Amino acid sequence: MKLLLIKGIHFLLSLMGRGGSLPGTIALKMDADILKKFKMPKKVIMVTGTNGKTTTSNLIVESFAKAGYRVIGNRKGDNLKEGIVTLLCTHSSLRYEVQADVVVLEVDELTVMRVFKDLGVTTFVVNNFFRDQLDRAGEMETIVRRIESVLDDYEGHLILNANDPNVVRLADSAKKADIHYYGVGKNEVSSETSNEASEGKFCPRCGRSLHYDYYQYSHIGKFVCECGFGKNDIEYFVDAIDYENETFTMNQKTYHSFQNAIYAIYNCAAVLCCMGVNGVSDECANEVFKTFTMHKGRNESFDLNGKCLLNLVKNPTGANEVMKAIMKNHEDKNVMIILNDHDQDGRDVSWIWDAHFDLLIDEHTKRVLCSGTRAYDIALRMKYEGYENIEVYERVEDGIVRLKELKEDAYVIATYTALQSTRSIIRRHAS
Repeated sequence: MKLLLIKGIHFLLSLMGRGGSLPGTIALKMDADILKKFKMPKKVIMVTGTNGKTTTSNLIVESFAKAGYRVIGNRKGDNLKEGIVTLLCTHSSLRYEVQADVVVLEVDELTVMRVFKDLGVTTFVVNNFFRDQLDRAGEMETIVRRIESVLDDYEGHLILNANDPNVVRLADSAKKADIHYYGVGKNEVSSETSNEASEGKFCPRCGRSLHYDYYQYSHIGKFVCECGFGKNDIEYFVDAIDYENETFTMNQKTYHSFQNAIYAIYNCAAVLCCMGVNGVSDECANEVFKTFTMHKGRNESFDLNGKCLLNLVKNPTGANEVMKAIMKNHEDKNVMIILNDHDQDGRDVSWIWDAHFDLLIDEHTKRVLCSGTRAYDIALRMKYEGYENIEVYERVEDGIVRLKELKEDAYVIATYTALQSTRSIIRRHAS
């Protein structure tokens, strides 16, 4: 009866045009152990990490669907326990049998330890770890240790980013797991040094300094320690990237990339590794890469009296990569930064001082518009970099209207709680 009631609540919310994780919240209040009751399919895939969870999990969902599987996933990013329970409740029989061949779950890093052992995970994909929302999550070390705590008796596939030392260290805690690595070789965006915020300076095994052959971004790159940490066989290795033609080569085969950026290549490599260990043809993933488009404000394009690109930022590393992508456009442009400090963003916005906002400054960035609940903080940050042409708009809509008045291309970057409301405003004013 409890499950029937939850299904009814979900149905009514759907009729009202509302969704989200409310049904799961109610379900957990009725039965705190409800996750243990679901009869999961033979393939349960969990994806976690700081950046790229949503994209990677959605690519995996579509790749399995392309291969003919019945697959469900929390595609809108409801990645806390309540969202996961909502997904399973709405896709199960009244006997708690999940109606799918494959379940793909994007899971918040702090939620992993709350749900991992109840879900019967068969494949665990870990993208990367960066400092993110310090007031909620604490230092990155806290997150990694919590995830390590669930791996002691895990016997499924463990898919790790070989170019992140904080991900690779999970292998030391997962003695029973079937471990697979993916990685990306040196390419035109790689460098021998890095001045970005870095969490990969020291070996997590022995404490010595890590030696890097090259960096891709932040602490992601090829590393090794004298003790042998980092010397892993990488089964799924991208050895060449053609950014101009948006392709890459892995294990002597060429694939398409859904986006022309290094972090997108890592997403693709993780997906190909996941498909491979689950016995699914890589052609299914490649077909998805060819047509996959970002949506719901994540690198989404609009016509706002010219090109307007909207993207999400939430931590220094992600912000740096978004700004690098913006600056590939060498034409005149305007940039709008919307910084909120609500609970889901993280109340502590000190991360903006770790991000390289100097990346935005050149003769083609005509002005920077600042908005959000912490508009004046981001304006001060840009002022500190020596940038002068700054406009502050306490109302986001006023800033969007201003962008539309201007003739240059527009780039809008927003924190989590600002993203969807900003997207709605842009859509109202777009052609």
